[in-house]
Amino acid sequence: MTKLSVNINKIATLRNARGGNVPDLLKVAADIQEFGAQGITIHPRPDERHIRYQDARDLKSVVYTEFNIEGNPALKFIDLVLEVKPEQVTLVPDADDAITSNAGWDTVKNKAFLTEIIQEFKRHNIRTSVFVDPDLAMVEGAKEIGADRIELYTESFAHQYGLGNQKAILPYSEAAALATSLGLGVNAGHDLSLDNIRFFKQNVPGLLEVSIGHALIAEALYLGLDNVINGYLHRLK
Repeated sequence: MTKLSVNINKIATLRNARGGNVPDLLKVAADIQEFGAQGITIHPRPDERHIRYQDARDLKSVVYTEFNIEGNPALKFIDLVLEVKPEQVTLVPDADDAITSNAGWDTVKNKAFLTEIIQEFKRHNIRTSVFVDPDLAMVEGAKEIGADRIELYTESFAHQYGLGNQKAILPYSEAAALATSLGLGVNAGHDLSLDNIRFFKQNVPGLLEVSIGHALIAEALYLGLDNVINGYLHRLK
């Protein structure tokens, strides 16, 4: 079964909108795990507009499944990850002012930079994943820099699938097959939803984990968090 890691950035956004502690981020993280999710993902950004750096520290004692911290490996982010020591760190090349992640790494162009960072995380026994587009050269580059896993950036698939283009899955199937053959684990995330997750899972070989936040929280407004999480778990079997 592919694991479901729930990104709770949007819970933090809602909390921050009023300046208090409603909703309680730590309680929501605990509830998400109780409902069956196998991981919690956060993506702190430098301006802390949703997840705060202190949230990462506080969540360490709450997350008993898998803790995944995503972000651009600036010095402050690296220091946070080394302090918290999550089970997984996912490196994402987003700009400081990006609304959301919008591209994968060029693992060839950034080989030296990423290799050094990944080696540092590995020295602390933190599994490393790199965010990449479904490009075979970028997958091969991920192997060269020493990553443990790739996370396939799925926005293009989700958009095309919503238009009825099922062939949009093909680059992802090929990238995942290559990654598996190279000994890389395969994660995926961005705009995956209850509508497209089953098809994605069925057509991407070796899919170990999906990280889902925005769509899942939006769906939970209508269906409830427990129901939505179990809907994903059912589709990922």
